[in-house]
Amino acid sequence: MKTNRIILYIFSSLLLFPLGSCDNDFLEFYPEDKITSANFPQNEGDIKLLLNGVYAHLRENSIYNEGLFGFGVLDGATPNAFTWGNTPIARAGNGQLNSSDGSIVNFRWTRSYGIIFRANYLLDALEGVELNEEQKTTFRAEARFLRGLAYSILAESFGGVPIILEALTTEEARNITRSTRRETWDQAIADYDMAIDNLDVDAPEVGRATKGAALGMKMRALLYQGNYDQVLEVIDEIDQLGIYDLFPSYEGLFKLENENNQEVIFDIQYITGENSQGSLHDQYCGTGTGSWTRGSRYVPTDDLVNAYEMIDGSAVDPSNPYEGRDPRLGFTVVVPGAYILGYRFPNYEYPGGAFNHPGNRLKHLSTRKYRIEPESDLPPSGQSSLNNIILRYADVILSKAEAIIETNGNIDEAITLINRIRTERDDVKITPLPMGLSQEEARERLRHERRIEFAMEGLYWADIKRWNIGSEIYPVEVRDHTGSLLETKFPNGYLDFYQLLPIPDSEIALNENLEQNPGW
Repeated sequence: MKTNRIILYIFSSLLLFPLGSCDNDFLEFYPEDKITSANFPQNEGDIKLLLNGVYAHLRENSIYNEGLFGFGVLDGATPNAFTWGNTPIARAGNGQLNSSDGSIVNFRWTRSYGIIFRANYLLDALEGVELNEEQKTTFRAEARFLRGLAYSILAESFGGVPIILEALTTEEARNITRSTRRETWDQAIADYDMAIDNLDVDAPEVGRATKGAALGMKMRALLYQGNYDQVLEVIDEIDQLGIYDLFPSYEGLFKLENENNQEVIFDIQYITGENSQGSLHDQYCGTGTGSWTRGSRYVPTDDLVNAYEMIDGSAVDPSNPYEGRDPRLGFTVVVPGAYILGYRFPNYEYPGGAFNHPGNRLKHLSTRKYRIEPESDLPPSGQSSLNNIILRYADVILSKAEAIIETNGNIDEAITLINRIRTERDDVKITPLPMGLSQEEARERLRHERRIEFAMEGLYWADIKRWNIGSEIYPVEVRDHTGSLLETKFPNGYLDFYQLLPIPDSEIALNENLEQNPGW
């Protein structure tokens, strides 16, 4: 049950109407049935309402619009997945994105600033509410953590952006300029540091930020900047908390019954309901059956499937290509002949059996992560209650291994960490990597392990950019079950300007001081 967790929903509007002053005191009354700046916020309940509104921007009311973290949606912009339809994610993945696109361009910008504006409002409103200092400090720390998340997303996606720490007038908003990428990252780190210093190890309610979450997101921010010495320092702090470990089942990590387990450091909470409390991820990315049509919009590619190793390290048998593979393949991808929702996949005829959406030309592979089974438990559209894991302890382990490798530390120690991912779970046990690898060999194995471990979780897009390997891996062909070519991702090669998203045209139209990223 999720009745005790923070309820995350989008406020359709929260209008704060300031009322003009009047010389006659007897005329200065305020309607008690409306929210105004004169009567809101007044108490802890009001502040929690505002805080819920900040958290709400993390969750996604339409996976079609990509969202901030994107589940596996962002993998559609990488060789891991094929995105059918003329969507911005598809264009981001094949070199056709432009600055007028919505969703991944406009949506990441506006939702991130929505978090920032709401967090800033909460920080300001706290000063006028009678709460003890300990309560205020916790609320401030959570607001700063969420604001840090937003600036991290902006820095990773767009580079340097305007840094806004207080309310702006319309004129100020129309004239603000971009800070540097380093300054934007520094602001995110400053927000995380304040949260780390003031949040407890345990959250006041399930789903709210903790010291571990703030440390973990700071780790990722430093990792994405290549600050590996600092990454190692932060990981030491995470491990000193003594509360995180690998969950014994890789498959079980993404099941309803195991939510908020010891591997989850921070996630986005969902509940089943008709008022946008749930996720549309299962609807848009799920496998359909004869009675349940699903979107199957983001589906794995053969390029991803071919990256999975054999359990014993041997060569793949072309006549039986899905047997004996790394078990994470079957837990991540629905492969030909597999069962899902009680049906054998794929059934190319529609309707009947288990199938991808009839509009999706890639029909022989589908996504299993974040699937709710059995079919009788499938939620209505937009009501999936399965949480989206933003950061889990496996990322800490592999980030430490990467930092050791990149600082030319003890390579065998790094390989030991990677082998934890390959051998420690009850349902994933594949051949350990050997000791004695060179730095370059260890780097290659680390990058492979991250791709497999987090496949269809939306991290590979950022990894490709920060490792600067786009020119090495593209172009990539995507073919259907007959071998016919569906698309070529970046057919002319990966260009440097794709390292950043374009500033949305709609924002530049409002503020001519926002300089566009080069190449766009």
